[in-house]
Amino acid sequence: METIVVAGATGYLGRHVVVELAQRGYKVRAIVRSRTRAQHPGPYGSPAIGGAVHEWREGEVTDPGFIEGICEGGDRVISALGVTRQRASPWDIDYLANLRLLQDAERQSLRSFLYVNAMNADAGTTLYMRAKSAFRECLERSLMTSQVINPSGYFSDATAFLSMAWRGVALLPPDEHVQIAPIHGADLATYIVDHMGHESGSWDVGGPENFTSPEIATMAFEAVGKPPRMVTVPSRAVTASVWLASRVSRRAGDFAQFLAELLTTSSVAENFGTRHLSDYFHELASPE
Repeated sequence: METIVVAGATGYLGRHVVVELAQRGYKVRAIVRSRTRAQHPGPYGSPAIGGAVHEWREGEVTDPGFIEGICEGGDRVISALGVTRQRASPWDIDYLANLRLLQDAERQSLRSFLYVNAMNADAGTTLYMRAKSAFRECLERSLMTSQVINPSGYFSDATAFLSMAWRGVALLPPDEHVQIAPIHGADLATYIVDHMGHESGSWDVGGPENFTSPEIATMAFEAVGKPPRMVTVPSRAVTASVWLASRVSRRAGDFAQFLAELLTTSSVAENFGTRHLSDYFHELASPE
């Protein structure tokens, strides 16, 4: 029975990965900031993981002393570690923390390292994407067996449309023909564990359906029971928003540019999974 070291175990995706591994009989060593938080359900409908974890490692992944030796006795690593809405620097988390984890896995002679990247990361200009791309390059240069999974997007990302629908109006990107294929965390976890193993490679993956922004917004309005009201944001307004955010702080500007690139670049790939975005929206919108 292999022990899988899971980094980012309390995030939306990480929780689903932990549960999927446990259901398949693997031992899970979860790297978390808070074991207490892990015992409760996570964001966007992701599960609690207390009963699925065999070993806990609690601490800050930005601390080199915490990472040292963390892979000892393990067999493989799955890293879903990355900045989402935290205030931490993407370079500190997506690149440096993952790099230290890789170096420890190499020292401990683990069998493989699977990294959850992002589709189109290599073409991104923001620190978010450059940090991911830099680590992906380090991983692929490593002598370790490695897998890189590039999701089109997550169901959790699409909840931004649900929030706008509750407020009564959805803002759409300038090009309404741009497509994405968001995937449910549980389906992506299945895909990840399926690809963990002895062969190195990189795979792009999305959910079972491709959508434009107007299509996602329409589903969100249907879920909350409100008539659709959508406003397309002109390109010049997007550019102005990025400029204004950059005047606030470098981090705010970088995040605004990240969102702008995300909403103006198609991200479609192999369709995978059985869970549908419309059903997910209805689940989140329905009262308990």
